Amino acid sequence: MKKHVFAICAYKDSPYLEACIRSLKQQTVPADVILCTSTPSSYIDMLAESWDIPVFVRKGPSDIRDDWEFAYHMADGDLVTIAHQDDMYHRRYKEILLSKAEKYPDMTLFAADYVLVRDHDLVMRDKVRLVKKLLRIPLRVPALNSAGLVKKAALMFGNPICCPSCTYRKELLGEPLFESQYKYALDWDTLLRLALWEGRFICEEKPLLYYRIHEGNATKACMKDHRREAEERAMFGRFWPDPAVNLIMKFYQKAYQSYED
Repeated sequence: MKKHVFAICAYKDSPYLEACIRSLKQQTVPADVILCTSTPSSYIDMLAESWDIPVFVRKGPSDIRDDWEFAYHMADGDLVTIAHQDDMYHRRYKEILLSKAEKYPDMTLFAADYVLVRDHDLVMRDKVRLVKKLLRIPLRVPALNSAGLVKKAALMFGNPICCPSCTYRKELLGEPLFESQYKYALDWDTLLRLALWEGRFICEEKPLLYYRIHEGNATKACMKDHRREAEERAMFGRFWPDPAVNLIMKFYQKAYQSYED
């Protein structure tokens, strides 16, 4: 088993896929990269051949949970990063990840801060990112970030952890990993379950991910059909009574307007 693997989830013919691949291939520590898809195409095969990356095809209809689980399963590594095809990774991502894994053998999850990219432009003022940084404060304390109640508390006011920045420790977490029925809140639901397991959540506050928002990605689609709102309301309902959920949702709807514009 390898120490770490980037498993790219590729969906159809994304114009941003090669930028994602390039960012992984240019890591300061040589990276093992695989590409997984449920929508095989000559475009995906061409990029994989060009960058010498193995391709694994999942049979069956495309589904976020099943696609992520397939990528996680196919990655032959103790540490697995589910890389999203539209995003780019800082060249020191793997270097910092491995240093944290060595320092904290009980680390089950590694995550990092991010910079928002709208199409091709960096977004310097991002209200949502600021809120997430505040919510992650308890996870920055080594004496606290292995405690189940602390990990759970960090998720009570929303999911402060950027999903594509996450690396999961397969040796400690096993399989399957993604069992949620949600589409948008799949990562939040999964993190809440993992928070109750033994192990440490490590959050690196140096931005190590360029998180892209554009018209074609899943985040935008979930916003437009109101799936995000429905699933987030259900998740908040696990922590708070209805009046509190309504108040929190008003705040979130206003904050997320910057993503929808």
